[in-house]
Amino acid sequence: MTDKLLVLCDVEEEYAQLMTEFLRGHKDLPWQIHTYTVPEGLLQQEKNVPISMLVVAESAYCEEMQKLCAGRIVLLNESGVIRWDKLPNINKYQQAENVLREILEQYLEIAGEPLPRLEKGCATRFVGMYSPVRRSLQTSFALTMAQVLSAKYRTLYLNFEHYAGLKELVPDMQTRDMADLLYFLTAGKDKFRLRFQTMLQHKGDLQYIPPMRAGQNLLTVTGSEWLMLFRKLEELGEYDYIILDLSECMQGLFDILRLCFRVYTLTNEDKVAQCKIMQYEQLLQASAYEDVLQKTNKLAIPKLHRLPEDIAALTKGELAELVRIHVQKLCGE
Repeated sequence: MTDKLLVLCDVEEEYAQLMTEFLRGHKDLPWQIHTYTVPEGLLQQEKNVPISMLVVAESAYCEEMQKLCAGRIVLLNESGVIRWDKLPNINKYQQAENVLREILEQYLEIAGEPLPRLEKGCATRFVGMYSPVRRSLQTSFALTMAQVLSAKYRTLYLNFEHYAGLKELVPDMQTRDMADLLYFLTAGKDKFRLRFQTMLQHKGDLQYIPPMRAGQNLLTVTGSEWLMLFRKLEELGEYDYIILDLSECMQGLFDILRLCFRVYTLTNEDKVAQCKIMQYEQLLQASAYEDVLQKTNKLAIPKLHRLPEDIAALTKGELAELVRIHVQKLCGE
């Protein structure tokens, strides 16, 4: 068991309980967690105890806490006013995931020892989605599959389109995205793990890293850098499946497809679409990537009456029924 310790103190008992349950629900965090709703109890029980992170609500904080053996003290700001400007402040009343992300950011600055690696005992399978045919429902198919898989398997969704067109997933200007994760490619394994955790987003069971806001940045990433990223994600040991929603904006696309356990190529029935698919397949053969063709499922989605506008609703309806058939095949169910 880890000897690292996070201490949470908040006089608001319900918040303290819910946040503690949330933190303990993340089995990969590097700390034991002690919770207090009475500051005096904290000062008495944790005196002379090495504390990695002391996370304390603004209303519970007192100067005596500075005397504790805390690697870092972080305030959960309740008033919107910075009363102690020498201490990091985190907005208490935001999504718990964002609170955790900011706590991890603070911990990253003081972490001197490697974080424990969780051995899952299960290899990660990359599932590639790529088609030279536009408007073939590739992203809808990929998002649906990611969510269907997430209900039973640990699944990560990554989008690599120049314009992702996903209002619910595209980050605002303050949210870190795929470009930021690539920046830490050369970081040590454990620092990369922690950076990844700070960027990871959730929508229901769906886990994802926000796609790049500036799609032109995709063009500057080398094929070897993409492969390094995927290997690092694999080394995390956190996922059974990683869904790659790919595009020709990526250097080394064919090598990425070769990395995948299964490839799905969506198309349409019209002549132009068929010609594009033919040209793509001929190029794979001419470039000695016949193995990509061998593990490719080529699909033409039947005409759908309507696609849900909300991403979470994609798990219901005609497309979802089709995707579940392929998920069963993919997982050998």
